[in-house]
Amino acid sequence: MILASPEPGIIVDPLLLLGLLFALLALGFLWAGLRSFRERGYLGGLVGTLATLLFLALAALCAAIAAGMRGYRALTREEVAAVVRVRPTGPQSFRAAFRFPDGTRRTFDLAGDQIYVDARILKWKPILNVLGLHTAYELDRVGGRYRDLDEERTRPRTVYSLGRDRSVDLFELRKRLPFLAPLVDATYGSGTFVAARDTATLEIRVSTSGLLVRTAGPQSGHP
Repeated sequence: MILASPEPGIIVDPLLLLGLLFALLALGFLWAGLRSFRERGYLGGLVGTLATLLFLALAALCAAIAAGMRGYRALTREEVAAVVRVRPTGPQSFRAAFRFPDGTRRTFDLAGDQIYVDARILKWKPILNVLGLHTAYELDRVGGRYRDLDEERTRPRTVYSLGRDRSVDLFELRKRLPFLAPLVDATYGSGTFVAARDTATLEIRVSTSGLLVRTAGPQSGHP
């Protein structure tokens, strides 16, 4: 069973403004190129056309990065990515109720002895820090994990997405477009797991080095 409420996206305003600026420059060069075709002939118009295509490409790149960053949260220090209330519901089964910093709540029924959570981490080059793009993260998946390897291979598996559907996947975009390497310093995943035998409240924390879990202690009620 999954109970979920929508997670609002995060829009990187400076990047969108930069993309808008590139789009306006493209329009300016397009107008100048059309005039050059009429007044100076083919060569002058060609320069304007190439400049138009360049700035359109830059505008599209800014828009793609901004769209891909929706759902990511800026990371400047170790912080709590989610508070999870774990409650056993039977032998090797438990319920995990997540509460995220924005107030969103999601609940999952999982199978196994441990709860496993992983995240995607994006680390940007300093040149983009001035646009507000710093190290960012997004929780990606939650699943149940068995201690015994044979059980992990044969027992029922439960795994759910913690991320959001996106039109642009920056991880895949970075793989397909090598020229993004000067912009993105690193794209990597980080995972952590902890026993889910007893009722407890856990803090899923994220730092620049990855995910970790800290026990907040047994508590009554839901987080």
